Amino acid sequence: MHKPPLILIIGPTAVGKTELAIQLAESMNGEIVSADSRLFYRVMDIGTAKPSPAEMARVPHHLIDIVNPDETLSLAVFQQQAQNVIANIHSRSKLPFLVGGTGQYIRAVTEGWTPPEVAPNPRLRDELERLALSKVEGMKEERGENWLHEKLSLLDPEAAANIDARNFRRTIRAFEVIFTTGRKFSAQRMQSASPYHLISIGLNRPRAELYQRVDERIEKMFADGLLDEVKGLLAQGYAPTLSSMSAIGYRECVSVVKGELTIEQAKAEMKRITRVFVRRQANWFRESDPQIKWFHPASENSRIGIEEYIRNSLKNQVL
Repeated sequence: MHKPPLILIIGPTAVGKTELAIQLAESMNGEIVSADSRLFYRVMDIGTAKPSPAEMARVPHHLIDIVNPDETLSLAVFQQQAQNVIANIHSRSKLPFLVGGTGQYIRAVTEGWTPPEVAPNPRLRDELERLALSKVEGMKEERGENWLHEKLSLLDPEAAANIDARNFRRTIRAFEVIFTTGRKFSAQRMQSASPYHLISIGLNRPRAELYQRVDERIEKMFADGLLDEVKGLLAQGYAPTLSSMSAIGYRECVSVVKGELTIEQAKAEMKRITRVFVRRQANWFRESDPQIKWFHPASENSRIGIEEYIRNSLKNQVL
């Protein structure tokens, strides 16, 4: 029995996944399923580097703009929605391309993860938040969100390594699961065989080149109106404490609005944090992984080589 095919396009921020995936989907009768957790949010376009309307008009895109900034989308819900979308694409004899850089969301789909079934505990969440945001005796400043992430790194280093320290809600969720079950959060991702014939394409560039692309992207975000986008979100009543607003770029722009940072300081901080994020993304998908075929996406010949590799992999499955 042949498994249905799924093409996975992965790689760090700013490596060029979006354009390559669109080109491949156009050429191969495909549709794109986003596995980037930042693209879920409506009205958050510039700071998330969301594909433009013109790009999304070239091929169908799925799981973009599906929740408001003050809503959450759990890993389990995303997993189910992604599987439903992929099944629908197959039913129309199209080829699904799962594209993104959010490792846990990708693995949940491609490796059949079963996220921990632990009900939310509002009292525990409130207490953890109170601890993190309370002031240490004898000090003027709050412990801060990073303090809670540091505690998680002592309790469950693997979980902490795969959770952005700025993602306060996910850090709290890890503690919630640990305290409720008495087991490490990282040990509770039940895994089964992939339900798909998975063809994994990894994109990478030399680190210096990647950092330059990151810097150029951030400069373009501000030129395109990122600060105005954040002002608009605040004007609509979206609180700066929302999980969605902790994404790189949004928090820094909130600090600009508050007068805590200049625009140049915000850009510098975004560039620094994005570099850290790029290194963290490498923890999820390593170039030593034999299941991933890595390419440098700079040239047209690279795209042709990737398409040829995919077609041969699909042909080999049929044979």
